Amino acid sequence: MKTYAVVIPAYNESRTIADVARHALAQTAQVIVVDDGSEDDTVGQLQTLPVILFRHDSNQGKAASLWTGMQHALTLGVDAVITLDGDGQHRPEDIPRLLQAAQQENRIIIAARLQGREQVPRARRFGHRMADFWIAWAAGYPLRDTQSGFRLYPADLLRRIKLPHSRAYSFVFESEILIEAARLGYFAQAVPIQAIYPPQARTSHYRPWADTSRIVRMVAWKLLARGLYIPGLLRSLGVLPAPSGQTSK
Repeated sequence: MKTYAVVIPAYNESRTIADVARHALAQTAQVIVVDDGSEDDTVGQLQTLPVILFRHDSNQGKAASLWTGMQHALTLGVDAVITLDGDGQHRPEDIPRLLQAAQQENRIIIAARLQGREQVPRARRFGHRMADFWIAWAAGYPLRDTQSGFRLYPADLLRRIKLPHSRAYSFVFESEILIEAARLGYFAQAVPIQAIYPPQARTSHYRPWADTSRIVRMVAWKLLARGLYIPGLLRSLGVLPAPSGQTSK
């Protein structure tokens, strides 16, 4: 089995973070929580739990939190880094399913919210579909639920890849990493999970229109730099076969 650490970015998650961290600790002792300048009691909720806690002095965005956690995870000598959100949408109990799917080398595993999608707010569903289309085009193969933050990344990939992670790239980071990973020969595979929206969770930090627009702009620049990358579009739509090693299933 691959060795791994769990990274949980957290911003104002006092209602859910302790429960998420406890369930993650039931899977591995190496749980890293990055508090991104929370204004509530997120940090206080973790004081009795044996997590590795990092704190940003101010809110820097999800990308910066992921980057902080990932870089520390790499110092632990693990084979993989698993990321999941702190708002209770992701079940750490699903981690073994991601590990099982990661037996093939050079795979990013996405826990894709393909079950119970009717629970997903309509505006967010539209934003997710738009993001999936553009990111799959730029990556050059079909992708599903590119906006899921519940993922397994090979540590080798994270050591090689360098991406902007400032506040402006808050939700762009997780999209761009799929595109750049494909160029390095790392491809995503989806593992279906249940879509969960806990009633006690805070309002999502993802803004369907603003954040999707930022993702589309990032992808557009990459496509223009590659002359629109028409083969990638045709592969993402299934018109052309995906090159060997590329699959979203």
